Amino acid sequence: MADNVDTQLFSNTYKLKELRVEHRDLDDVIDRLSCDPSVDQLELRRLKKRKLQIKDQIARLESSLIPDLNA
Repeated sequence: MADNVDTQLFSNTYKLKELRVEHRDLDDVIDRLSCDPSVDQLELRRLKKRKLQIKDQIARLESSLIPDLNA
């Protein structure tokens, strides 16, 4: 049982790190594209939407990593 908990914790921590990197990369891309007046606005909106989805995933994972005080 403890091995499963440790494996899940490691997996969530690794996924959280990946999501943070992807979020930061998207932020950089969005910043660069926002400066270009010829950029496809639809693509820019899609990137922003994806960035928000990743932010939500990060928040959920961070919340799952916080121990339950009632446990």
